[in-house]
Amino acid sequence: MRTLLLTAIAITAIAPQSASAQDSSTAQDSPTSFRGIRVEGDIGGDRFQSQGVHNDKFGYGATVGFDGVIGNKIVVGPEASYWRSSDWTENCTPTGGGGDICHKSFEEWGAAVRVGYLVTPSFLVFGKGGYVNNEQRKRFDAPAGQTGYYDHFRSDGYQLGGGLEYTLTGTDSKLPVYVGAQYVYSQYSDHTSRQRVMGTIGFRFK
Repeated sequence: MRTLLLTAIAITAIAPQSASAQDSSTAQDSPTSFRGIRVEGDIGGDRFQSQGVHNDKFGYGATVGFDGVIGNKIVVGPEASYWRSSDWTENCTPTGGGGDICHKSFEEWGAAVRVGYLVTPSFLVFGKGGYVNNEQRKRFDAPAGQTGYYDHFRSDGYQLGGGLEYTLTGTDSKLPVYVGAQYVYSQYSDHTSRQRVMGTIGFRFK
């Protein structure tokens, strides 16, 4: 998992060089600031779902990515992300025999590709998809006379999402500032899932 995430981060570092030739040819025709390396903070609502129930928490995280512009309107690029709820998230359900099964979610790491459309040079609508990995814990609190269990593991999965971004500064700014909102759904391989509704604020390094 860490190897894949490091690869994604490396792509965000290498992509500006590989895309520079194409990007420079359209830079004068496309005055948008939605190009180059971006770093953002994310904050919002977190819902972890398991065992037929869910738990809602406040969450926060960060994203680093790179965007290139194709044909003046299409924005494409990779990103790597981190997310966690404020006090982790745990769902507990009774077993019917006096015990409880509790499923806890810790941080999520992700790597995705984002594709967007420039409605205006300052306003982007985008969708994204990619890989996620979530640290989890599952335990059985057994009633008297039974044996419980405890399992700490990581679960792979995929993410799908979309959102909006708006640049607050001019398109010729040396350090553009942007804000945004997005929804992301993560499905993990152990049949658990996460939903995030986030507000973002970030900077671009063109």
